Amino acid sequence: MKYIFVTGGVVSSLGKGLTAACLGTLLERRGLRVVLQKFDPYLNVDPGTMSPFQHGEVYVLEDGAETDLDLGHYERFTNGKLTRRNNLTAGQVYEEVLRKERRGDYLGKTVQVIPHVTDEIKARIVQVSQYQDCDVVITEIGGTTGDIEGLPFLEAIRQFALEAGSDNVLFIHVTLLPYIKAAGELKSKPTQQSVAKLREIGIQPQILVCRSEHPIEKDIRQKLSMFCNVPLEAVIEEQDVTYSIYEVPLMLQRERVDELVCKHLRLDLPAPDMKDWQVMVNRIIAPTHRVNIAVVGKYIEHQDAYKSIYEALTHAGAALDVGISTLRIDAEDIEAEGAEKFMAGVDGVLVPGGFGSRGTEGKILAACYARENKIPILACVWGCRLR
Repeated sequence: MKYIFVTGGVVSSLGKGLTAACLGTLLERRGLRVVLQKFDPYLNVDPGTMSPFQHGEVYVLEDGAETDLDLGHYERFTNGKLTRRNNLTAGQVYEEVLRKERRGDYLGKTVQVIPHVTDEIKARIVQVSQYQDCDVVITEIGGTTGDIEGLPFLEAIRQFALEAGSDNVLFIHVTLLPYIKAAGELKSKPTQQSVAKLREIGIQPQILVCRSEHPIEKDIRQKLSMFCNVPLEAVIEEQDVTYSIYEVPLMLQRERVDELVCKHLRLDLPAPDMKDWQVMVNRIIAPTHRVNIAVVGKYIEHQDAYKSIYEALTHAGAALDVGISTLRIDAEDIEAEGAEKFMAGVDGVLVPGGFGSRGTEGKILAACYARENKIPILACVWGCRLR
C-alpha cells in the first residue's frame, strides 16, 4: 500500500483538495485504484451545522455522511465512492478518544495527544485502506501549516511515515507564490517559511506544488529547490487556469507530477491516457451550443455554497457539448423586485434547497414564473406551498 499526504501552507483556500483530486485522476489513468480522504482540524464533529456563508457547501455522501466540499472534488475527479470513513475531523477524533477513556479502554493511563490522539488519526489512515479496495491512499490535511489545531494531524502523519517506510509514503506541499505588483515579481519567502515550519515538525515534502497567478521562472524554481531541500524537477507550477478547474489534471501532467510520484513510490506504470479528458475540457472551453440556466438560491453570494450544483451543470453540459452559463439570483431579490426582472430570457431554472424560511417566497415566485412561461425547472422548495 502506498500513501500520499497533501499539506498546505501560507494561506488557506489554495486548492489542496483540487490538487489531491487531480493527482488521483492521473494515477487512476495509470491503472491504480485510488482512494482519497480529508482530515479537517476543526472541532466540529462534521460541517453539517456550519453556516454556508463561512464554510461553503456541505457535501453529502451515499451513506448520508455530511462532509467537507473537497470530497465532492474527490468523487468528481476519480471513480471512488466515498463514505463517512473518508472524512475525519478533530471533533470526531477527540469524541472517540474520550469515549474510549470513559469505557476504560486505556486501562487508567493518562490520556494525551501523543500517543492517544495521534494513534486515533493513524488508525483512520489504515482503516480507509482496509475497507476500500485500493493501491494508493491520498490524504489531504486541512488547514494551514502552523495552525495550532492542525499540529496533532501533522505529528500523526510524521509518525505514520516512519512506520510505513520512506518508499511507501510521499509528502506533497501546496503553497502560494504571491505576486508583488510594485516589485513586479513573485516572492518565494512565504513558501520557504512554510516548508521550514514543516521541517521543524519532522516532515520533509518531496514535491512542492506552487500556486501562482503568473508563470514561475527558472531562477525562482532554483531558489525554492535549494532553500526547501526539494529537487528542481519537483518544484511544480500550478498556475491559475483560464477556463475550468478540469484543466488542472492536464496542467499537472505537463509538469510531470504523476511521474515524480511513481518514481518516489517505486511504481512502474504506463503513462496516463488523457484523451477523453481533453475532449471533455475542449467541450467546456468551446462548446457547440450554449444555454442560460438561472440558479435561484439564498446563499448565492458565497461561490462555494452551491458548488456541486454548478459542477453538475458543467458535467451535463460537457456530456452534451453545451456550454452552461449560470445566472446566480438571490431569492430575496426576487421577493423584492419580482421574477421577470431577473429571469427573463433564461433557458432553464434550478432552485436548490435551503434551511429556514428566508428567501422561500422568492423561490416560489421563481418556480411560478418558470411554470407560467414554460421554462424547464428543477426545484427543491422545502416546507413551502407551491401556488
